[in-house]
Amino acid sequence: MNRESAYITGSCIIRQHQVFLNGECIWEAGQELELPDFLRAGYDHFSGQYPKFHKMDALSKLGWLAAEVLLKDTAISQLSPEQVGMVLSNRSSSLDTDLRYYATVKEFASPALFVYTLPNIVMGEIAIRHGFKGENTFFVSDTFDTALMSTYPAQLLATTPLQACICGWVEVMEQQYEVVLFLVENTPHDKAQPLTAAALQALYQQKNS
Repeated sequence: MNRESAYITGSCIIRQHQVFLNGECIWEAGQELELPDFLRAGYDHFSGQYPKFHKMDALSKLGWLAAEVLLKDTAISQLSPEQVGMVLSNRSSSLDTDLRYYATVKEFASPALFVYTLPNIVMGEIAIRHGFKGENTFFVSDTFDTALMSTYPAQLLATTPLQACICGWVEVMEQQYEVVLFLVENTPHDKAQPLTAAALQALYQQKNS
């Protein structure tokens, strides 16, 4: 196996009430839906069998839903838990939930919200759902840093036991949201492309109109 190479083998984009898998729109909901209703509708459509979903904050629900779509019909479940990692990023950290939690402090602080006042909790929810135990890191930056998201996962795949890595961007702030997840692996599959900043940027912008 060539440990110097990494390949993009899948992508999932959720924005503007549409879900894209590998560049194809596979589901969309009415634009009149508020974000919580859209996420619930997406959950019902793609899963509907994971009750813990309803306890998550919006950031975790969005990332969880994208991972559910991205990993369906892949062979990732055949890897050992230590062979799958995650590298995610966003702009607002957990601020959307932080503000909601702060509002409850005036009367009775909500433990249910407090659990989600760290941005990396979305990775924990995905890991619990799929049993992943590999390397994971969450970055906060103003924009989706394609240079970082191409070099860092590639380095992990080359220097650690990881065989696959979920990387990308998951952002929620009030009603504004966007998630772009990529599945990156050491071995290419059909229609896979080398992991580069240019490739990530092209995929990110493909449905950003």
